Amino acid sequence: MLSHLRDGFSRDIGVIVNTFPPVPQELLPQDGRFGAGPSKVRPEQVEAISRAGAQLLGTSHRQAPVKNLVKEIQEGLREFFGLPEGYEIVLGNGGATSFWDAATFGLVRHRAEHLSFGEFGSKFAQATAKAPFLEESLVISTEPGSMPTLEVQPGIDVYAWPQNETSTGVSAPVLRPAGIDDDALVIIDATSAAGGLAVDISQTDVYYFSPQKNFASDGGLWLAVFSPAAIARVEEIIQSGRWIPDSLNLHTAMENSRKNQTYNTPALSTLVMLAEQVRWLNQQGGIAFAAQRTAESASRVYSWAEKSSYAAPFVKNPKHRSNVICTVDFDESIDATRISQTLRQAGVVDIEPYRKLGKNQLRIATFTAIEPDDVSALLRCIDYVVEDLAAK
Repeated sequence: MLSHLRDGFSRDIGVIVNTFPPVPQELLPQDGRFGAGPSKVRPEQVEAISRAGAQLLGTSHRQAPVKNLVKEIQEGLREFFGLPEGYEIVLGNGGATSFWDAATFGLVRHRAEHLSFGEFGSKFAQATAKAPFLEESLVISTEPGSMPTLEVQPGIDVYAWPQNETSTGVSAPVLRPAGIDDDALVIIDATSAAGGLAVDISQTDVYYFSPQKNFASDGGLWLAVFSPAAIARVEEIIQSGRWIPDSLNLHTAMENSRKNQTYNTPALSTLVMLAEQVRWLNQQGGIAFAAQRTAESASRVYSWAEKSSYAAPFVKNPKHRSNVICTVDFDESIDATRISQTLRQAGVVDIEPYRKLGKNQLRIATFTAIEPDDVSALLRCIDYVVEDLAAK
């Protein structure tokens, strides 16, 4: 696997091959994919696509074979999250970006409050702020690497924040705020958290995510856990007569999801990989297994960074550090870009920082599909490259 990746990257990067030192084979991880999404896909998921072959791929998503697959995913996620009575698994076309627009139309009654502490939390805030039919959103922001505090106010009918900020590696607790209006909804962006971090779904009304992170599938699909209150809100807004584009209509998504299908044709390979990952996670022990595995991988990164003479965790408060996205700052004397380029040459890929942060850092995903021992191998590779570059 890794040798194939290295051959491909060597052809792609040209002059870099002769510029940076090689990494000894014995130091390399078994699998060199550490991207923040799309994530590493397990071989068993690829095999599942092959098995689907002529029996499923290229067939109608309105017919029983595909609808049964969607039903399997919904039931598997219900088991994984331990859903309370009345909660539903809703899915629709498009990723989290589409869901932000859909939620703006279909979940916010008048005014939303957002916690914005990175790129992804800010995008949902921008969506509600631009909506001409909503009141001005309350957006509480902090600098990347830190986490803001929620402000409970009367008249707010949606409180929204990410459980995990993919761009910075900050993780926020998922707890229903005390004192909020009785019918206010708690909407959690779990795009890079779901399937890797523990959560009590009863503390949320909408817990939404895309499948290309811990669920190790592809993009182009959103999934969400809806509480009875969220379902009622969707019904209320539909009955109010608010105009909503068909492709962003959450009522339409709910009606189709109850039939085990999506409004438009989904990517069947995405569903196949997702079903295989959900099945594997439940077989391994469900959400408890996933949370323990990512915590183990992340602890290796943070422990290494804290002991390092040239690196340190970007998120200073240990309570706010993510177990699925680890961001590490490097001393100014160390060029983190050269580290990532060197490792990419060796087949260890996608550890670059989030592009808009502009930090001298690396971003390491520790998603559930990633082996903790591969994380340790990555850290040994980083140490080797730093020492080798310093010697030149």
